[in-house]
Amino acid sequence: MATAVNSTGVLPDTTPALEPILHYVSASLSYVYHSFLSIPGSSIVIRYVRSSYQNDPFRTVLEVILLLFALRTIFQSRTRADRSTKNYVQLSESEIDELVDDWIPEPLVTPLTPAEQAQLNALPIISGAAGPKPKLASTGKTVLNLASYNFAGLANNEHIKEQAVGALRKYGVGSCGPPGFYGTIDVHMQLEQDLANFLGTESAIIYSQAFSTASSVIPAFCKRGDIIVADRGVSFAIQKGIQISRSIVRWYDHNDLDSLEEVLIGVEKEMKKKRAPLTRRFIVTEGIFENDGQMVDLPKLIELKEKFKYRLLLDESISFGSVGRTGRGLTELYNVPATHIDMLLGSMATGLNAAGGFCAGSRVVTEHQRINGTSFVYSASMPALLAVGASEAIGVLRDNPGCLRELVENVRVVRGVLDRLECIEVPSHPASPLIHIYVRSGPSQGSTLEVPTLAARKGGKSKTTSLEPAEPVTFDIETEERLLQDVVDEALAQGVLISRVKRLRGQEASEPRPSIKLAVSAGLTRKEVEKAAGIIRAALLKVLGRRR
Repeated sequence: MATAVNSTGVLPDTTPALEPILHYVSASLSYVYHSFLSIPGSSIVIRYVRSSYQNDPFRTVLEVILLLFALRTIFQSRTRADRSTKNYVQLSESEIDELVDDWIPEPLVTPLTPAEQAQLNALPIISGAAGPKPKLASTGKTVLNLASYNFAGLANNEHIKEQAVGALRKYGVGSCGPPGFYGTIDVHMQLEQDLANFLGTESAIIYSQAFSTASSVIPAFCKRGDIIVADRGVSFAIQKGIQISRSIVRWYDHNDLDSLEEVLIGVEKEMKKKRAPLTRRFIVTEGIFENDGQMVDLPKLIELKEKFKYRLLLDESISFGSVGRTGRGLTELYNVPATHIDMLLGSMATGLNAAGGFCAGSRVVTEHQRINGTSFVYSASMPALLAVGASEAIGVLRDNPGCLRELVENVRVVRGVLDRLECIEVPSHPASPLIHIYVRSGPSQGSTLEVPTLAARKGGKSKTTSLEPAEPVTFDIETEERLLQDVVDEALAQGVLISRVKRLRGQEASEPRPSIKLAVSAGLTRKEVEKAAGIIRAALLKVLGRRR
């Protein structure tokens, strides 16, 4: 169809013709808007939409479509299909019974493999207290314990036991409620004050489970649209916290602060290029890494955090209570004020032989978690006897730092034996009381997995948006786990309790390499540690020597 033009060849002005229509549409929208404002609570909805959907119209459209689909599903007909149609098959009662008898339901979980069942059957069971020299229930034999997190040797401290028994008689067993609902006891508040004073922070908050501390603190502060720059080697608990937060995540190579700086520069350039609005930004890492015992360079980390204006979340679950002159962790070891760390996390189960975890920092940080920390709000608070035990353990570390000097000496003894073995690799820091042992790399014969290493960035840059390193190292998971378990069994037969690290394969974002972990303890004498290290050395040579 041809379009009419005037004598000058110009399209006629259609604006006057559209003015009534545009005026009607504008008036209708204004009427709908003011009608909606008259509904009680409409201002809350408008404020939520403005704050949640700014610069994101696609999310609004998507949620409207989902709402319409939900309404259609709710109001659609739910009547049974017409049985008179030709596709309907009428079955007799005997045929129905036969089908039911033949039906085999799918198992809830896959059956255990023979290796998994043998592993469960071989788990050692302790009779009595799990101190530095526990007794096995199966044989009644006393063993040297290098498997339990008893770094400072507090597990068998008689003073702590007496105070815990007194708290049990006074307060009973449980707290009978979450902290915000009649679950807070005076000893909980005292423990928080003891932690803050011990670490040198303004305030602290305690959680009743150590694992859920990181997975609760991270999403309490990191929200959708915020930026998290995290180490690829962080623990499973931190991985879960990052996943729950739904923040934008950028990964840097494990314990490589040069890689961290590159990622921070890259994020800054990316934000400028996209002209993205200013948002909250966090660096998340560990003091001593649970997965391999490596230690972060805290002074350089603080320097990068302040240079690029990030908040730092540092998990000291391993280093708290085991590193530093009085067990204050990396802040004491490197002489860095704890106030330079925005959120300082730790485990009282590991460092104080009690239970639960904590987050120390400014009062604003801790008070926010009392309302927004999911584990704090919904979990029952810590039993009073454990809170008292943790407070007493802090006093022991503060007043008797000699136990940590013994721990340092015992770590040197064990490392002096292990570092001379050619059949293994020890990735852990020399000062770490948690020592991991790898089988030295060899030809792969079974199923392999990829793991990041400090040398991953050589020859190329890794992807910051994923956990895949630039040059992944492959290892034979089945073979290495079998060899390491043989070492564990051989050492136990000789009177030393050690453990192969158990993993949830397929669930962790970055699969750690199979390893044996040694938790060195100040509760053992130097002679006992020398004996245990010699037995472990002999077990490694015996088992790994057969492979050659």
